[in-house]
Amino acid sequence: MSKLKSDLNLAVGKSIKDLRVKHEWSQETVAQRLSISIPAFSKIETGVTDVNLSRLEQIAHIFEVDVATLFTEDKNKQPLPVLVYDRMQKKLAESETEIVDLQRKIIRLYEEIHGTGV
Repeated sequence: MSKLKSDLNLAVGKSIKDLRVKHEWSQETVAQRLSISIPAFSKIETGVTDVNLSRLEQIAHIFEVDVATLFTEDKNKQPLPVLVYDRMQKKLAESETEIVDLQRKIIRLYEEIHGTGV
């Protein structure tokens, strides 16, 4: 994992934890709202897990903030420069597109193997 990516995961995780603590919610409460396990949520907060755009949007919605807020480690600091944020958003969108394409390929392969395709 690159240093930038690692630092970003840590910053996002810290922001999420700060929001959770501010709301006086447990990890369990947030994990349930996200429909994920507590360990999975803990990995998000500690920066171990890369979080995709749709998950970031879901987290932002739960805390009633915009996604950019999650990229601000310290409320006294400015958010990431727009150029960096735009680049990250583009990479996330590309990754999600790639995942959807792979899912389609898996479905087609399954249909071919089981003779259920059109």
